[in-house]
Amino acid sequence: MDDQRSGDTPDQTPQDPAARAQAAPAAYPNPTSIPPRPAPPTGYGAAPQQPAPSAPGAAFGPAADTQPTAPLPRDGETQPYGQHYAWAPAPVKERKKGSGRVAAAILAAALVGGAAGFGGSWAGNALWGGSTTVASSSDGSPSSITVNNPGSVNEATAVATEVLPSVVTIEVSGASASGSGSGVVLSDDGYVVTNTHVVTLGGAESDAAIRVTTSDGRIYDATVVGTDPTYDLAVIKLDGASDLTPIEFADSSELNVGATTVAVGAPLGLANTVTTGIVSALNRSIEIASSAAPEGDSTEGDDSQGDESSPWYFDIPGQEEQQTATESIAISVIQTDAAINPGNSGGALVDSEGRLIGVNVAIATATSSSEESGSIGVGFAIPSNVVQRVTDEIIETGAATHGLLGASVQPSSQVEGATITGAYIADVVSGGAAEAAGLEAGDIVTAFNGASVNDAIDLTAQVRAAAAGSEATVTFVRDGEERTATVTLGTLE
Repeated sequence: MDDQRSGDTPDQTPQDPAARAQAAPAAYPNPTSIPPRPAPPTGYGAAPQQPAPSAPGAAFGPAADTQPTAPLPRDGETQPYGQHYAWAPAPVKERKKGSGRVAAAILAAALVGGAAGFGGSWAGNALWGGSTTVASSSDGSPSSITVNNPGSVNEATAVATEVLPSVVTIEVSGASASGSGSGVVLSDDGYVVTNTHVVTLGGAESDAAIRVTTSDGRIYDATVVGTDPTYDLAVIKLDGASDLTPIEFADSSELNVGATTVAVGAPLGLANTVTTGIVSALNRSIEIASSAAPEGDSTEGDDSQGDESSPWYFDIPGQEEQQTATESIAISVIQTDAAINPGNSGGALVDSEGRLIGVNVAIATATSSSEESGSIGVGFAIPSNVVQRVTDEIIETGAATHGLLGASVQPSSQVEGATITGAYIADVVSGGAAEAAGLEAGDIVTAFNGASVNDAIDLTAQVRAAAAGSEATVTFVRDGEERTATVTLGTLE
């Protein structure tokens, strides 16, 4: 229905005086026809209060982007608009096309001043009616977020309500082991991303039985579509699934350190668990022992392999012991202080709009003993841009590709005479990508596609994150001079 404004065509106005008077409050607001506003909550002092919307969500729609041209009068006043009472909503940041679907009313309540009072209370009561204890997502899908006090709904509640329908709990059982983990819904017909170490029980099983439970209690059998041990990702397909809620992807390259994070999954088998934190670091690279890793897929040309003393590790609740790993993988990750525990693996790390920024993959602890392990505020997630590329390839072909530089590298800190940190190229493979791009032994790589490289693990992790055959920009130092080269990556076999 078109908006009616004071400048509309006169012949649209009712001609009968009584009808015109009756229509006036809706089409031609008149201060004398507006009922007195309720007294504002105490404790706000002289701060202007945002007027209550005429319908749920009205204050947070398109009109909220600009200041009203006709402010409401004070309680019971009949003066012309604009003389005594005015308000301006907090600026609304323009969201990019395809941004998160978090319930706008809740987010506005959390972000506008006084969210726990007027704003928070209104949003909570409008969406949950003030008495319901189980919320629904914005598309109506049920979830398991309990809201006992709608008046104190905050941003984390909104994000969790939005994301939970897109996160599942995965139970895996094999002939000799069993365990659990988490997964993230990619499509409404049942494609789900998780970790390779979840569906293989850390490399112990190649054909385990998989059962998946959604946040609203539906249970499905699942089959493995494909695994990618190089970046510890896997895609499974739920048998006979429909009407699931896919996650929305964010661009992980646009993340900032300090940005809000919410981790959702089933740590220790506790489904629908939500923890919050921030992005602690970006482009963090870890080398981690993996029984499922392809043979020789450690740092390029280096003898480095998984170290049992490493603080980074995979863990799956329910397993008695870790599998003995003979290989390792190097992956670039997002570091977060949102609590991530065994069982969060494969679950979602999302931003403040409920969009996927990473898939939880590993944790750091003070000990590698699973009996004593737990979150110490250092968790890692595979960036969403890598997740999206890898899962798209797995769904399309059953496998994912990874780049190969074709060089033997080591930390420059171990090279006598080196004066900068980076990945020192000890040798290049004849006919490989590095040689074709003009890289030489003795060069020190300091950046790859804009990400800083401090050692050999950093370089390997960034190279593996890129697709085979893709072009990459390599920054390196030769004879004290910084240079750049464009490399067409080979294919990791």
